[in-house]
Amino acid sequence: MPDPFKAYDIRGLYPQQLDDQLAYRIGNATAQVFNLAGKRFAVGRDMRLSGPALKQAFMRGLVDAGVVVIDVGMLSTPALTFSLHHLDTAGGAMITASHNPAPYGGVKLTAPGFKPVGAGHGMEEIEATARGANIAKAPGGRIEEAVTIDAYAAYLAPLLKLTRPLTVVIDGGNGIIGTLFQHLAARLPGLRLIPMYFDPDGRFPNHDANPLKADNLKDLIARVQAERADFGAAFDGDGDRCALVDEQGAIVPCDLATALLARQFLASEPGAIVVYDLRSSQAVPESIRALGGTPVETRVGHSYIKQTMKEHHACFAGELSGHYYFRDFWGADSGLYAFLLLANLISGAPTLSSLIKPLQKYHHTGEINFTVPDAAAAMERLRAFARRQGGALSELDGVTVRLADWWCNLRASNTEPVVRLNLEAGTRAQMDAKLVEVKAVIAG
Repeated sequence: MPDPFKAYDIRGLYPQQLDDQLAYRIGNATAQVFNLAGKRFAVGRDMRLSGPALKQAFMRGLVDAGVVVIDVGMLSTPALTFSLHHLDTAGGAMITASHNPAPYGGVKLTAPGFKPVGAGHGMEEIEATARGANIAKAPGGRIEEAVTIDAYAAYLAPLLKLTRPLTVVIDGGNGIIGTLFQHLAARLPGLRLIPMYFDPDGRFPNHDANPLKADNLKDLIARVQAERADFGAAFDGDGDRCALVDEQGAIVPCDLATALLARQFLASEPGAIVVYDLRSSQAVPESIRALGGTPVETRVGHSYIKQTMKEHHACFAGELSGHYYFRDFWGADSGLYAFLLLANLISGAPTLSSLIKPLQKYHHTGEINFTVPDAAAAMERLRAFARRQGGALSELDGVTVRLADWWCNLRASNTEPVVRLNLEAGTRAQMDAKLVEVKAVIAG
């Protein structure tokens, strides 16, 4: 059975891969690895059915190790990030499996100094300590409670600066974002919100809370068209990702939304550095350069992106998966932060589609998953293919092949037993032809 310890979080089927006992050990191991005894550490959860039990077990592990746990209740992952700073804690944990289907549970960790925990940054030590059942006991541990959602809403609201009123349909996907909007909506003048699936329900009765899958956006598209809304927005289960559909109901690729957001930052900070993940359309770095900015490519995953932002002092970063990271949000991602800035941009244009159209220069497959018996062998076949084609090779994350008029990237998933392909070309016909060719290479 796959290991729940991933490159940048802990995530697995509950209770088969991640149960209460392991959650206890992870909490206790986290205290040991980061020397948290006597310190304050915030813990929150999303609305998953496994959340209460996993959270209680995780907190017990911390308390037994002498940690003062600040229980911030049920909230979004970005709201937890805000809470760490608002409450000045030595890090925190979010009990969530993000966009994964209902049977999954998970933990996202933030170390002291607001550092992300991932491969090479504490995850291996936490896994080894938890697997070894090396339990630490120390006095002084206890649980305190704090409510931070209203403070988070007050923090976000000033970001909205519309130049005209907007009507927006919001698909909460029965995730946590509906709760956040209930605290935020009254603070957003000029924004008429039409809610869908706002009730938090870890069974996800309407559709999975994964806005990257087109099937999950069907209801949102229909409602945007029926309401003649200016645009629609969908969020994932724990509220750190945001995806848009335009006024016509067309899905806006998240990498192109990165290019839009870069425009706002570069207008006020000429020459700034913007980070984008290597799966993004070539239109993204081209747009950043055209706006006078400096694009920096990074590998996939929040811990890597945050580190790249820090190293390059970037103002902003965007990921194909709909994560958007902001220097002024402590280098972390927030679906609501992105939503409010995008609403500002849309209000200053005739339509969202008019903003996106100039960026649609290329044809991108989106991310396609393949189950293969040997991911390493598939990668090697792609390397050999690139050498035969005379293409440039990069191994920043998986294998990226670049030729004169098309490129592709193949990488092993950090969260699922698959390889993921992204391919882009100048025309639809060329994209289709190259996709057939590369699929054959992957299949062997």
